[in-house]
Amino acid sequence: MTTEYGLKEMEQEYGPLTFGKALEAHRKGEEMTQKQFAEILGITPSSLCDLEKGRRIPSVKRAAKIARTIGMSEKTWVKFAIQDMIREAELEYNVSVA
Repeated sequence: MTTEYGLKEMEQEYGPLTFGKALEAHRKGEEMTQKQFAEILGITPSSLCDLEKGRRIPSVKRAAKIARTIGMSEKTWVKFAIQDMIREAELEYNVSVA
């Protein structure tokens, strides 16, 4: 028996997956400090901390650039950023990635 555990299942178990939570999880999975990861992304450690803690939401362009830099799906990371913007505006919409 094969069990597929994806984003939908993660969100059901842990709540909404935000750009910041995904970024922090990726960084920790790579066993990097914020300083090391910020250098790779070309941003300051304080900017990375703000992104990870959800104090700042990246623009769509910045989210795509971050995704490319870490070799991940641009569509997924842009979706996280847009969904965070929608939540911040207190709207009841969901973004899906085809």
